[in-house]
Amino acid sequence: MAKTKQEKAAIIERLEDAFKNATSSVFVHFSKVTVAEEGAMRRALRKDGVSYFVAKKTLIRRALDTLGLKHDDLALDGEVAVAYGGGEDATISARLMHEFGKKLTDKLTILGGIFEGKLMGQAAMQEIATIPSMATLRAMFAQVINSPRQRVAVALSKVAEKKA
Repeated sequence: MAKTKQEKAAIIERLEDAFKNATSSVFVHFSKVTVAEEGAMRRALRKDGVSYFVAKKTLIRRALDTLGLKHDDLALDGEVAVAYGGGEDATISARLMHEFGKKLTDKLTILGGIFEGKLMGQAAMQEIATIPSMATLRAMFAQVINSPRQRVAVALSKVAEKKA
C-alpha cells in the first residue's frame, strides 16, 4: 500500500532525527533475510541501544539532502535499512551490523553511513566497524600500561631464582 505524503514526511523527519542525534548511522543492504533472523537481530540491536529501521531509498536521500550531506557517490542498492544509535560508544551500530553481516553471509552488507556528522562510504564504515568497543580498548590500554611492570617482576623473580 502506498504511503501518503504525511506518512512520508514523518519517515523523513524520523530519519533526519536519527542522522542528527545518533552517534553513528549505518546504511545496510539486506536480502533474503528471514523474519526469524531479522527478529533476533532487532532484539540484539535493541538490547545495545541501536535502532533498526527500513526505509525507501528516496526518503533516505531526501533526509540526507535536508541535512546538507552530499550522497552522490553513496551507492544505495537494493533493499536498504538504517541502523543508528549507540550512546557512548560511537562504533557500536557499525560493529553490530558487521557482526550480523558475518553471521548472515551474503544476506547483509554495510553500504556506508554517517559517523561524527560526516557521510562515509562502504570501505570507511567497514573500517569503523572493526574498531573494538570502548571497554575492550580500555582493557587493551590497561594491559599496555601494566606490561612493563609485569616484565620487571618476571625479571626480578628470575634474578632471585639464579641467586638462590
